[in-house]
Amino acid sequence: MVHDEKEFAKAQAEAQAAAWLARARQGDRHAFARLVRAHQSRVRLQLRRLAQGDTALADDLAQETFVQAWLHLNEFRGDARLATWLHRIAMTRFLQHVRRPQLPMEWRDPEADDANEPGHDPRATEGLGRDIERALQSLSEIQRLAVVHCFHLDLSHAEAAQVLGLPLGTLKSHLDRARGRLRGLLGAWNPESAT
Repeated sequence: MVHDEKEFAKAQAEAQAAAWLARARQGDRHAFARLVRAHQSRVRLQLRRLAQGDTALADDLAQETFVQAWLHLNEFRGDARLATWLHRIAMTRFLQHVRRPQLPMEWRDPEADDANEPGHDPRATEGLGRDIERALQSLSEIQRLAVVHCFHLDLSHAEAAQVLGLPLGTLKSHLDRARGRLRGLLGAWNPESAT
């Protein structure tokens, strides 16, 4: 019974999202705002992972993502889920940012650093979290992107491959190599590997 209720709720949510999408395509900004609210947390999560925790950059890129989505909403063909299309736009915005020339370090605003925010606890990055971040950084860029999209964003392999512009088999190969490397680097955290 609970499973049926969850399926019913999911179907209702999908129907509502389809209605918002149809209205947004006709220029209804309020309907688009509802779509943004429905998808913004996952897009921001994706961008935070890609930006290695730089929340200001992630938020800027998320805003750019939704502006691009609004401007090109009529180009959404519906071949994939709207979430997949949005993740692809976000990925493109991130890659465009990475390829842009960056300001020299001395021109950057030191006040903008998250470490200067009240309540920032540097100990929060200790232990397993720190080791996971280091392990992720040791992966190749494409392996890290595959891990972020499949495991952090919980996209299917097919969706992640579409977002990253890779053939499905290539994505799976990168994930397999990344899993092996992460297993080796993080094995000490697995209590079963100590026995």
